[in-house]
Amino acid sequence: MRRRGLLMLSLVPLLVLAQDPTANAPAPAARAPQSIDALRRGAPLDQEGKPLPMPRTENFDVRRKRAYPDQPPTIPHAIDGYHVDKNANRCLLCHSRANAETFQAPMVSVTHFLDREGQVLGAVSPRRYFCTQCHVVQTDAKPLVRSEFRDIDEIISAEAVKDAKKH
Repeated sequence: MRRRGLLMLSLVPLLVLAQDPTANAPAPAARAPQSIDALRRGAPLDQEGKPLPMPRTENFDVRRKRAYPDQPPTIPHAIDGYHVDKNANRCLLCHSRANAETFQAPMVSVTHFLDREGQVLGAVSPRRYFCTQCHVVQTDAKPLVRSEFRDIDEIISAEAVKDAKKH
């Protein structure tokens, strides 16, 4: 019985090799770290890249076209010094339902008045209250990746031009 047990133990390495023929192969030589992300701008993964200069805020009050579907609109003005916390929201001074017309500012979207269950609220929903968790200030930063997104209006007008040329 003991002999049989020893025989079985001696077969274990053979069974392992049968399942994975590379089990006894030496480990591959260590490779130099390489960048896997274009956003790292060529910096190896084990090193910190040199940061780009901070982009300047554009303060032109011009609305930009969106870069992808359902993108929150970017903020077309500086917001330095704006106070947004649980007690006050400087953005709503101009963008609230009551003041949008006075300040000639777009009112916050109706989606900001919906609660988690889709019920319409009388005021901005607490989950939409902190504007800068979704909206960012427009800057002069160059895009890190190219976007081929086309707005639906752009697609419809291109189709209309195509149809007009056919007829």
